[in-house]
Amino acid sequence: MRKITKPSTAQCNADLYTLFLLSEPKLGGCSRLSEILGDVSHDSINRFLLRERYEPKDLFSQIEKIINLTGGILSVDDTVIEKIYSDPKNAELISYFWSGKAHKTIIGLNLITLYYSDINGNSVPINYRIYDKKEGKTKNDYFREMVSEIINWGVKPKIVTGDSWYSGVENLKFLKNQKLGFLFGIEKNRTVSNEPHNYCQVSTLVIPESGLRTHLKEFGFIKLFRKSFKEEASRHYILYLPDESKIQDITRNEFLTIHDTHWQIETFHRAIKQVCGICRFMVRDTSAIKTHIFCSLQAFVKLELMRSEKIISNWYEVQRNLFTSVIREHILANRFSHGIV
Repeated sequence: MRKITKPSTAQCNADLYTLFLLSEPKLGGCSRLSEILGDVSHDSINRFLLRERYEPKDLFSQIEKIINLTGGILSVDDTVIEKIYSDPKNAELISYFWSGKAHKTIIGLNLITLYYSDINGNSVPINYRIYDKKEGKTKNDYFREMVSEIINWGVKPKIVTGDSWYSGVENLKFLKNQKLGFLFGIEKNRTVSNEPHNYCQVSTLVIPESGLRTHLKEFGFIKLFRKSFKEEASRHYILYLPDESKIQDITRNEFLTIHDTHWQIETFHRAIKQVCGICRFMVRDTSAIKTHIFCSLQAFVKLELMRSEKIISNWYEVQRNLFTSVIREHILANRFSHGIV
């Protein structure tokens, strides 16, 4: 965790850079912030990005005071921070990653996040990793590492959620050993058994609306649900509780509530790209990129804190309202000069 040993004399710091990300709706980079501030040079901002060594624990230290660490829903997912015009040869963290949005491999960096929704309705990124191929880890390795960290930090989630990418047996057994419940999507060819030694694929089963208690191969007893979607094939989900005697009692409404809460991580990914400037960095150095990502996540935490305190009604309000008066004045001042009555 980053430690401050003496007061900083730097002209640019994390708070200043974070405010820039929240207020500038289109452009990014050190030169743009320097242009806005006027008395801070491009080099000062670049040195800030290169100098700092923020870690995920630094983000957690900001949010642990504003959320309830017990009983929430912990979601895992990853997203590609698009940098389609960058050359992967010039930046270690930038490479080719599969994008679910684009339905193809694109150039960017891969951000893996644990997103926590507490019992009071607050939702924040609680831990994260930027995929670094030099580390030789998979996204599943990062996932287990991050869950272990937050448990050591004192977080006690009620349940963990994720899509089928994270539903491998190793992850499921890891969560079971941590005495954590989970809800994960699974692929249609995963096998379960309603009778000893008689396994079949989940896609072939008749699954009632209330779910089906069954045995997942190489794991144990779970409750299986199927959810239909308008424009795509049905998906399958497995729900597990540490108290296995209660698995059968899980209702469809409970399943849907957990499923809908997990969807918040998707809205988080959209917000950090649209109003937190996470894609708008123009640096190549690994340390500089990591500092930018940290500040973007910090920007989101600020928005969520404002929303929870009812200062704003949604994350998009700050940036939208910032330019309302300027646009209004411009329209009123120029309507007659252009022949508009």
